[in-house]
Amino acid sequence: MMVVTPGSGASFQRRPGTGATSLNTDSAGIVAPYWVKIERSIAGNCTGSISANGSTWTMVGTETIPMGSNVYIGLAVTSHNATLTCQAVFSNVTTTGNVAGQWANQDIGILSNNAEPLYVAVSNSAGAPAVVVHDDPAASQIDTWTEWVIPLQAFADQGIALTNVDRIAIGLGTQGNMAAPGGSGKMYFDDIRLNRPTEAAAE
Repeated sequence: MMVVTPGSGASFQRRPGTGATSLNTDSAGIVAPYWVKIERSIAGNCTGSISANGSTWTMVGTETIPMGSNVYIGLAVTSHNATLTCQAVFSNVTTTGNVAGQWANQDIGILSNNAEPLYVAVSNSAGAPAVVVHDDPAASQIDTWTEWVIPLQAFADQGIALTNVDRIAIGLGTQGNMAAPGGSGKMYFDDIRLNRPTEAAAE
C-alpha cells in the first residue's frame, strides 16, 4: 500500500509474501493532501509513488510480490490505535487496466452487523403473513437513525384483512426461512406507530 501519515510522511508498505514480515520504505516531509499511486505489472512488480500535482511522480519503493491473476484493490484508513477511530477523504480516485466489479466497504476490527435484509410482517390467525422488505438489501448495516414509512396498502395488496391483524413482526434475513444460518449483531427500533393516510388538499 502507498500511504500518507500524519507524522511520518509518505510510506510504501508491503508484505513480500503471505505471512511475511511487513516492510516499509518512507519518504519524509510529505503532508496530506498529496497524490499517491500503486502500480502492478504483469510480472507482479508493485511500485508505490507520490506526486504533489498528480502529473509528476516520484517512486518511493518497489517490490515483486507473488499474487494470483485476480486481486483486490482499494482504499484504507486507520488510526493505528484500536481504541480510536479516524476519518479521511479521498478524491480523484481512478483505476486503469482490466478492473471490474463495484466498490464495497468493510470495517476491519470494528464490530458491525452482517449484511441482511430487513422486513416487517403482519398477520392474523386466518392465513399467511403479509411481508414488506426494506429497499436496502443490507439494511442491518444502516448506522444512522432512518425513517421507514410503509404504506398500509403494501400489506393489503397481499390479501391480508387489515381490520383483523393480531401479530406484527420485525425480522432480518428471509422471512420464514429458519434453515438458513443467520448472523449476529444489534439494531435499535423506535417510534413504531400507525398513522392515517395523508389526504390530498382540496383544490
